[in-house]
Amino acid sequence: VLSVLDVGMGVSLGREGAPKQAGAVIANFFSDRERLSDEQRRLLVACGAGAGMGAAYGVPLGGALFALEVMRGRLALRYVLPAIFASVVATAVSWLALPDAPTYIIPAYSSSASCVVWALLVGPIAGVVSVGYVRIISWADRNRPKGWRRFAAPILGLGLLGIVSIWFPQVLGNGKDISQLAFTNQVAPMLLLTLLVLKPAATVLCMRSGAPGGLFTPSLTVGALLGAVLGYAWSWFWPGVPPGLFAILGAGAVLAATTQGPISTVVLMMELTGRYRSFILPLLLVVGIATLVARTIEPRSIYDARLTDEEVEARQKLREATSQ
Repeated sequence: VLSVLDVGMGVSLGREGAPKQAGAVIANFFSDRERLSDEQRRLLVACGAGAGMGAAYGVPLGGALFALEVMRGRLALRYVLPAIFASVVATAVSWLALPDAPTYIIPAYSSSASCVVWALLVGPIAGVVSVGYVRIISWADRNRPKGWRRFAAPILGLGLLGIVSIWFPQVLGNGKDISQLAFTNQVAPMLLLTLLVLKPAATVLCMRSGAPGGLFTPSLTVGALLGAVLGYAWSWFWPGVPPGLFAILGAGAVLAATTQGPISTVVLMMELTGRYRSFILPLLLVVGIATLVARTIEPRSIYDARLTDEEVEARQKLREATSQ
């Protein structure tokens, strides 16, 4: 409930936090009731979280892959059907009230040699930026206010966000609106550069203040801003590619590197935009390179990084035991 209210009030966090957590909690409840094994519980909780993601954004296949690759950490064949069924049912139910339409409406961009070369060069940059973003989010989450500060910190932090929004209203919300504008070449270069600093800072501020919410769309927005800024710079050397395409590629790169889920990210980007082939080659390149670089430096995803060291170690042991 707090997550829904905070996101509705304009905090710089994602709207998928509430349905994702609700799906996981419901799965955990029925696992207790049916006395399922730990392995079955972990799978169902991941499926519940993926179902919440699928319903929030209308991405049934992306939600299923997100459940397995990011939440469960394994893309095993025996896990696929439960994840798909959970995500498809949740998304179908959500479509009774929400529109069955892409989240981002973009032109039919086409690949070119310029954007392929750009993807090869920008992939490592996106990977390094993602590592820094994951670590600062982890720091903010672990230093949430405690005691009486839990009441004072949100007032001060979100009040500061409101003051900044007087001059830069784009810092409010999960970032969907500014990403849409960046995807369609409707943001000036200097504003993109400014928001590349302010938007992630706003997300960190909200996390540090103790506000609950998701990190999916804020991470995607950071990538969109980064891709658009680097795309404008690239246009000085090799013109001809719309900056909006670079924003889409950057969004996919940072999202994949922060979640450590390249396959689910590619599918999510195609479902979110409703485009399935027009920019697949450079997207695969930049996503793969960014994830490889990020995983080499920081093996934890943005979700693992919010756990304690003991929880991360326990999760790794569970994965190894399952593999064996």
